[in-house]
Amino acid sequence: MRGPRSITLKETALFFFPLLLNVQLMSVSHSVINAALARQEDAVRILAAFSVGMIVHLFFASPSYQNHTVTIAMVRGRRSLKGTIVFVLLVAAYVSIMLGLIAYTPLGDLLFSRLLGVSPEITAEARSVVGFLALLPFITGFRGLFQGLVIRARRTGLVSFATGVRIAALFGYLALGSRYFAGATLGAFALLSCVATETALMGLFAWRCRPPLDGGEEEKGTGEILRFAFPLAYSSCLQQTIPLLIAAIIGRFPDGALALAAFGIIRGFIFLLAGPMRNLQQAYLTLVRDHRDYRVLVGFFLRTGTAMGILMLLVAFPLNAAVLGRVMGLETELRLYLALPLAGCALFPLLYGLSNLLRGFFAGAHRTALLGRSTLYKMLSILAAWLLLTLVPLPLPGIAVAIVLLLAAELLEAGYLLSQRRRLFPEWGRGAGEDG
Repeated sequence: MRGPRSITLKETALFFFPLLLNVQLMSVSHSVINAALARQEDAVRILAAFSVGMIVHLFFASPSYQNHTVTIAMVRGRRSLKGTIVFVLLVAAYVSIMLGLIAYTPLGDLLFSRLLGVSPEITAEARSVVGFLALLPFITGFRGLFQGLVIRARRTGLVSFATGVRIAALFGYLALGSRYFAGATLGAFALLSCVATETALMGLFAWRCRPPLDGGEEEKGTGEILRFAFPLAYSSCLQQTIPLLIAAIIGRFPDGALALAAFGIIRGFIFLLAGPMRNLQQAYLTLVRDHRDYRVLVGFFLRTGTAMGILMLLVAFPLNAAVLGRVMGLETELRLYLALPLAGCALFPLLYGLSNLLRGFFAGAHRTALLGRSTLYKMLSILAAWLLLTLVPLPLPGIAVAIVLLLAAELLEAGYLLSQRRRLFPEWGRGAGEDG
């Protein structure tokens, strides 16, 4: 049933901008780590190893990144909270085992050297990154659970505050870790430590907020929660195949090491300036009750996505020397190499935002299986591009090919989800004024 009035842009902004700030602060932590690694000797090798190590880690750890969405959509009482905790533990155990196998068994060499095609020097250091982060899935898993409880209580500012503390702690962990670690392993140590700090604080906030868990609303059992959540986890995992496959493609280009390093830097800026758009899923699930609310959220998304794209253009060109050179500490060759591809990513916030808005819609309709299907199609398109590029090599820089593939994959998913919504829910496609 629709409430007495629709949400306003102000209410949407007050809910969304703390989450936007949270993602930007998270991305700042990756940029801070990249900046610290860029100041070491043999920086290109170290940045490439950290980049490819993080890509592999994110691929396997990605199922746990839907925990806040599952919590918001499912937790209505103590029974559903217990079921969600079961999901969190199952996913974290699986991810931790897989990361351990990659770090400490021949599977790691097979993945990095054979599949991704990176050099033995980069492979060794990337495996050390993965090994250091093998326990991180338990930490990020419960962080997502705690964040979901706090977001459901509409205390989104606390999420940003915890991430701000994470950034402050990161500088201390980098200073401490530099005494014991070098190369890409330093970045892994600092990341693990600062995320653990953030998770502990989020656990305190979730307990203090005490969202209603009295079972007043209809609850789902553990089996129903798992059936809802695993397609989201599967979809999230497939999402991370995109940078993994792109890394495998560009790692075989003549400029492979430079392309991998640049791709890691650009993904940091995408995380900073487009990553916040993923919170449109949570905004939809929490705020949207009918078509009027949805139209307000769409207007907000268009304004925010356009602003983020403009900021990306500014970093790519007029602020290139200031941000990429003086702040990030990148050498002139690297920052000029990635300038044009970074500018091309100005379209990414709008495409990514549209996909996440539609993902929120289908999650709210409990059609999560369709989300896994959409991501599968996106992954298959990258595999087809890999085959085509193997048969017909292009005389282009590796990073240019990477960004074209990234944008094309996002456009494909957004188009598919939009067509499915129009087919399955024609009243939303018309934008009618009746309740959803």
